Amino acid sequence: MPPIPDAPATEARMLEIVFPDHTNHLGTLFGGQALAWMDKAAFIAASRYARLTVVTARSEQVDFKLPIRQGQLVETIARVVEVGRTSMQVEVEVIAEDLISGERELCTRGRFVMIALDSRGRPAQVRALPKDA
Repeated sequence: MPPIPDAPATEARMLEIVFPDHTNHLGTLFGGQALAWMDKAAFIAASRYARLTVVTARSEQVDFKLPIRQGQLVETIARVVEVGRTSMQVEVEVIAEDLISGERELCTRGRFVMIALDSRGRPAQVRALPKDA
């Protein structure tokens, strides 16, 4: 069996399907559910990059461009795009895909600030972002 290639250290991808309990009375994804998936993806990307415990410090400029409907596949893509001393900025995109047609649309985009913590829960230094990332 060939070895499994490493995932990009600055990226995380999640797939979800929109079920009825994720939707409002219009049959579209609750905004809060989309935010929860985005925050989770940002957490995974930042944790994978820093290899430390991380917490969300802030969500910034989340734009809901298009509704996501029940039955659609949702791909949430998070990328660490900037690193400070103890913080990481993570851009997150939410893409909806129609499982029958395969049509994909960018529906939501946002930025999250994650803070790395040491074993005592204090802010911890994060390595610099590589030039090629």
